Amino acid sequence: MRIAIDAMGGDNAPGAILQGCIEALPLLDADDALVLVGPRDLIESNLGDVSDPRLQIEHADDVIAMHESPVEAVRQKPESSIVKLCKLASRKADRPVDAAVSAGNTGAMVSAATMFMRRLRGVHRPGIAAVIPSFGGHFVLCDVGANPEPRSSHLAQYAVMAETYARLALGIERPRIAQISIGTEAGKGTRMTREVRAALEQAPGLNYIGYVEGRELFEGAADVVVTDGFVGNSMLKLSEGLAAGLLRAIVREVMEYDGSLAAKLQPVLISLKRKNDYHEYGAAPLLGVNGVCMISHGSSEPRTVVSAIRMTRDYLKSDINQAIINRLADIGPALDRAASEIASEEALQEPA
Repeated sequence: MRIAIDAMGGDNAPGAILQGCIEALPLLDADDALVLVGPRDLIESNLGDVSDPRLQIEHADDVIAMHESPVEAVRQKPESSIVKLCKLASRKADRPVDAAVSAGNTGAMVSAATMFMRRLRGVHRPGIAAVIPSFGGHFVLCDVGANPEPRSSHLAQYAVMAETYARLALGIERPRIAQISIGTEAGKGTRMTREVRAALEQAPGLNYIGYVEGRELFEGAADVVVTDGFVGNSMLKLSEGLAAGLLRAIVREVMEYDGSLAAKLQPVLISLKRKNDYHEYGAAPLLGVNGVCMISHGSSEPRTVVSAIRMTRDYLKSDINQAIINRLADIGPALDRAASEIASEEALQEPA
């Protein structure tokens, strides 16, 4: 496997990214490679004395910063690390890589992947699927930032793609699919929410269970949760902050109550931190692009990069993209038809 890494992506680049690549070398086979994309001189200076044929450099002159407009930056900076990364992962590259990984500007990564890697056959819009830890294990949340203003057909496809990911990558035999809404009753939610519900209820072969409220998610109410990118990204960051804050509060309370008790509970606290730490989950796949694109957290540390590389290898072994193509070919037309029918019905019911 050849995995391209954006050496300039994230708040702690390039040092943390390259250190993570070095620490990930034991995960690789002898014929694997990590292709480090960024300014050659800067990468070489950060690698120092580390020399391994599995660490290869692809020079890129420019960088897309976190604050830049994604589409404009991709068009105006063809020599940036993100653009080169996605070109390498396209089918037109001279020496293509099997996957692209970046902790940089998420919008730019989505735009570049869509532009150069293109979409899988039958996919309307790609979506980011993040694995979220919960008290009962974990669930897949899609979308968490690729598409903040989707159509109902996009969300219906996210359900299919995320369900495929949950089955093949996470080993969940028959994932329960739900939508985020303000109540569990069928009539609740926005017009688009109801359109998506109608489509998923009629789709053959999906284990769709309806709406869930936010408070139910961490109790194991569903295995796959579908929402728009604006809500999904907000949920993701809220859960990260809440998990970190709760753990700090528990440690502080135990220390104040009894320092010796804290020492006894240390293994438990370490286990809790590991299970609920986003660094352990590494990266989230951009489902629906014609290749493998993994998006990491902007504040990635070396251990985040190691986890991202491990997740990328597992994703590549699962052949998820072909499974998504096959699944959408089977039920995609039914999804689109159902969403269109309910949209027409609701439009007729609106007052003139």
